[in-house]
Amino acid sequence: MKLTWHTTELELAEPLRISRSVMARRDAVWVCLEHGGLRGWGEAVSSDYLGLPTDRIVHHLGAVRPLLERLPDPETAWEDPTAAGLPDLPAGVLAAVEAALLDLSGKRAGRPAHQLLGTQHTPAAATARTIGIIAPCPAAAQAARLAMHGFTVLKIKAGSPDPAEDLARVDAVRTGAPGANLLLDPNGAWTERQAHDLLPRFAALCVTAVEQPIAPGDHDALARVAKESPVPVIADEDAVTYEDALALAGRVHGVNVKLAKCGGVRAALRIHDALRGSGTDLMLGCLTASSLGISPAVHLADRARWVDLDGHLLLAEDPWTGIGGTDGTVRPSGRGGLGVRRTEGESTR
Repeated sequence: MKLTWHTTELELAEPLRISRSVMARRDAVWVCLEHGGLRGWGEAVSSDYLGLPTDRIVHHLGAVRPLLERLPDPETAWEDPTAAGLPDLPAGVLAAVEAALLDLSGKRAGRPAHQLLGTQHTPAAATARTIGIIAPCPAAAQAARLAMHGFTVLKIKAGSPDPAEDLARVDAVRTGAPGANLLLDPNGAWTERQAHDLLPRFAALCVTAVEQPIAPGDHDALARVAKESPVPVIADEDAVTYEDALALAGRVHGVNVKLAKCGGVRAALRIHDALRGSGTDLMLGCLTASSLGISPAVHLADRARWVDLDGHLLLAEDPWTGIGGTDGTVRPSGRGGLGVRRTEGESTR
C-alpha cells in the first residue's frame, strides 16, 4: 500500500466572521492510499484553533507512512487501526487517514461507506447553512436566498461585543426565512450570566438550539446553562474527545461531533453509542473543508439529531463533488467508498 499526499488551498466565497476570528481561506492536505490499482482519499484541513497547522499535518503523515506501507492489505488498518499505530496521530490527521482507508475499502468492495458502517439505506439529511456575523440587512437577504434554494435549517453566528447586534441579526434572518429552523452559535463568547440573560430573548426570536454559548473549560457551568435554557444547549468546543462526551452525557442536550476534532468515523460512532439513552443527542458538525473532507460525516448523517455539514458550501470553488448540499440536503452519491470525485483533473478511481 502506498501513501502520498498533496497540499492545496481552499478559498471561501466570502470571509466568515465568528466571535473569535475571521477566516477567508485554509490549507487542505489530500491524503491518498493506493493499493491494487485503486485509490482511497481523505482530507485534513489546517486549523489554528485546533493546533493543527499544515506543517504538522505533513509531519505526521510522513511519520505514519512506513506503518501503513508495511500493511499487506488496507482492510488490516481499517478493521484494527490500533495494530497500525494510527491512534497516536492528531485527531485531524487520524480522521483523514481513516477516511482514505474507508474510501479504499468501500471501492474494493464495491459498496458505499455507509454500508460498511452498518447502514444499508442511503443517508440523507437537511444540513444547516451558516450565516456569519454580518449586518442585519445582508443577513436577511442571505437567509431569503438560502430558503429559496431549499435550506430549512440556518445557523447564525453570534458573539458580537454588543448582544443587540446578534439579536438584530437573528430577527432579520427570521424575517428573511420565516419558515427556517434557526440554530445559534456564539462559539463560547458569552459568560454564564450573559447566557442565562440572553437565551430567553433568542428563544423569543424562534431560535431552536444553541451551540457552545459560554467559553469552554467548565462543564459544570455549561450544564447549569443547559438546565435553565429554554432551548437545547449543544456542547461544541467543550466536547472534543470521547471522554468529554462521556462527562457531558445527560448534562447537556447535545454534543457536536466533528470528525477532525474527535479523530474520525470510528471515534464518532463510539461517541454515538456512549450517548445512547443518556438524554444527550448527537450533532454532526464540520470544519470548512471540501466535499472530500465532509463526506465521511455524511455517511453517518442518519445517526444525528442535528446536521451541520455545510463546510463545502462555503467555498468559492469546491474541488470535489459527490455529497450534494446545494439544495439544503446532503446525501452520499451511492458510489463505492466515500462516493466523491474530483470536479476536474486527476482520476480518483
